[in-house]
Amino acid sequence: MSENECLIDASVDDVFAILTDGWSYAAWVVGASRIRDVDPPWPEAGGRIHHSVGAWPLVIDDTTTALEYEPLRRLKLQVRVWPAGRGEVEFRATETPTGCRVVMTEQATSGPISLLPPAVANLALHPRNAETLKRLKLLAEKRSEA
Repeated sequence: MSENECLIDASVDDVFAILTDGWSYAAWVVGASRIRDVDPPWPEAGGRIHHSVGAWPLVIDDTTTALEYEPLRRLKLQVRVWPAGRGEVEFRATETPTGCRVVMTEQATSGPISLLPPAVANLALHPRNAETLKRLKLLAEKRSEA
């Protein structure tokens, strides 16, 4: 499992406004290049984001599914990382005196990537997830300013 955390100078409300806006997914998730559709009941369990990954012309259509959602607290997703497998990603947010702390965890659950030793998988996941949180932070702080 990989775990990253980020302090954000914005409220939990601002962070979850982005996390729960399926149409903004490609703006902050590393690898997602476009959103094709967002199915209700997103972000509730069972809702899906239909997105594409990669850069044109090497674009693969994929989906991300909401598994669990606790408003303004936690969002757990099932991600597909074709052809590497599937994983679960969880975002947890807590208030701080100056904004909030977001913790992102990712665990491979199937496919070839799940066979890697955790330390090796973390070498690939940690930098990508750090960049994802950096993008989320920028968007949330910009939203907070507005």
